[in-house]
Amino acid sequence: MEKTTLDLENFLPYQVTILASHIAVTFARQHAQQFGLSIPEWRVIATLGRYGTLTSGSLTERTSMDKAKVSRAVSRLTAAQLIARRDNENDMRSNLLCLTEQGQEVHDRIVPIALDLEQELTAVLSEEELSSFKHMMQRLEQRMVQRFGSDFSGDAHI
Repeated sequence: MEKTTLDLENFLPYQVTILASHIAVTFARQHAQQFGLSIPEWRVIATLGRYGTLTSGSLTERTSMDKAKVSRAVSRLTAAQLIARRDNENDMRSNLLCLTEQGQEVHDRIVPIALDLEQELTAVLSEEELSSFKHMMQRLEQRMVQRFGSDFSGDAHI
């Protein structure tokens, strides 16, 4: 029986993970130095900045991070007074989370850094290539959800 080998450098999941890691490290360097945030903390701030007030469950789902990672990020951001936590009157088992005024200011200062990084990264692609790439990524994600479900709370991306 012939042994099957994996050409790792051409294996799509590996390539996507490596690209995501490079982007995450570059982005972390750019905003961690200025704002003292980890990638999970940035993802929480970005998500609350995009969607407003969320429960921790919704935040976990929207960030695709595991509950423990979200909980640690929320604790640190609450201690730093960047997010506020209040009771959820509709479900007393959960809290509602939102950006504080200071958290909104941090969000508003980091967003241009994120957009600049995206622009720098995608400058090598034409508009058509970028549109196709985004469409293909969406199709691959939909395929993963169809085949394996939607619980992808992992750490392999930003």
